[in-house]
Amino acid sequence: MYGSRFRIGCLLVLGAVLVIGGCADPAGERPADGPGLTGGWSTAGCEFLRLPEHMAVAGVAMPVTPAKLEAAMDRIDRAGRAEFATSYAGLEVDQENARAIVHRVPSAAFDDYIRRAAEDTCIVVRDAAHPATDLAVWHDRVLADLDFWTHSGVRIVSVGARHDGAGVEIGTQDLDRARTELPARYGPEAPLLFIQEAPVRPLANPTATPRVD
Repeated sequence: MYGSRFRIGCLLVLGAVLVIGGCADPAGERPADGPGLTGGWSTAGCEFLRLPEHMAVAGVAMPVTPAKLEAAMDRIDRAGRAEFATSYAGLEVDQENARAIVHRVPSAAFDDYIRRAAEDTCIVVRDAAHPATDLAVWHDRVLADLDFWTHSGVRIVSVGARHDGAGVEIGTQDLDRARTELPARYGPEAPLLFIQEAPVRPLANPTATPRVD
């Protein structure tokens, strides 16, 4: 899941590796999925120096995503949503280092897929607390309650599921109240993160035609 955020009033189109171990399974009887690696890991392609690619925009060199990396990201994103939805949280691109970062709840099957899909590109894999599918449920639940929170006096400006799987980020003008009242309604285990946010300021005249002197 690429990072996305619902903003009230407008939609923004937006170390060490620890192996979880245990008794080995007999050959051919390995579970279809297991915890996989935790603590983060990188594909073999990250062992090589990769220079960023750029393109000129109005005379300024801007970083771009290499085509092979973009294709690998697309494969991982599509499979993450379709086949590994209980693990996949989202991804992001680090253009300056010519790599992508995948966030997932540790999964042996998904990790194996990422290794294959990456080919010779650099993919960094990091642990996530929640998959995108779980966060979507909480995201939609808060959105459905917007009228309730407005009438309760808690001004919610934005709601967005974090692509790193950390939780659903709530932007509000009433930070202290939101931190108390939303967990009281949704339960203390609800993966909600709160940030102070200013009110939406609409353009004064967004459809006006610029005057040419």
